[in-house]
Amino acid sequence: MTMHDIVVLGLPGSGKTTFLAALWHLLTSDEVKTQLNLASLKAGESAHLNEIAALWRRAKVQERTLHAGDRTVTMSLRNGAASEFQLSFPDLAGESFQRMWEARECAPEVAASLRSANVLLFIHADKIKAPGWIADDTEDVEALGGLPGEPGKPVPWNARMAPTQVKLVDLLQSLQAPPLETGARRVAIVLSAWDKALGAGMSPDDYLTAHLPLLRQYLSHGLEKSWTVRVFGVSAQGGVYDETGKPPREDAQRIREMDVPSERITVVSAEGQSHDLTEPLQWLLA
Repeated sequence: MTMHDIVVLGLPGSGKTTFLAALWHLLTSDEVKTQLNLASLKAGESAHLNEIAALWRRAKVQERTLHAGDRTVTMSLRNGAASEFQLSFPDLAGESFQRMWEARECAPEVAASLRSANVLLFIHADKIKAPGWIADDTEDVEALGGLPGEPGKPVPWNARMAPTQVKLVDLLQSLQAPPLETGARRVAIVLSAWDKALGAGMSPDDYLTAHLPLLRQYLSHGLEKSWTVRVFGVSAQGGVYDETGKPPREDAQRIREMDVPSERITVVSAEGQSHDLTEPLQWLLA
């Protein structure tokens, strides 16, 4: 059986676990047509997937993945009538990629995953930290426990204060240098929470260009020519979910009342719009 692997990247809260939960529901419910279909799952992994998919169906916020390298999801898929192939991708904590930027450290198990030729890069469309004004940076310092800035004096810098696109460009640069460099790669950029970006009236490509210009420039001119990139707008939730310990939201209740849960999913690309979360995976493996 052919073996493929995909590394799932993204800063904390970028939507990786929600995507996996919605994907598992999609593959097991047979509610909508998908490019890839489930053939089987590696023994012992269904409990975790069923748990996060149940939260997704109930429109509940997912618990964050806290321990990098703990879990790698491996499933056998089929593209139509073609032969089965095995797909493996790690469910890594966003903190592991944050640590690469802040501490310049990478755990061995994370480094092993990062040598994959297929990259699924998540960016939360509604949580993009843009370059800020000095006053904004001062507030960030205080939020991190630093001392308030004094007029006329520099604000102490903290790596966590860096704009989203700076962190992502640094991550991509790391993938092009030893020991993580591995040659040609395909990168599917997932702009998650795409329902939050619909009001802008832009395509996913245009949205990335407008809100992450440094990243767009790097994708166009900083990557090896052997790399191929495509941008997808993905709403795996379909709206705002209930949080633990807080009152139910009207939006979450509306989502729970949908007759076909899979139809809360939206995937937008240059090819059009669908409910099929396997589209980015199929493109990576094409």
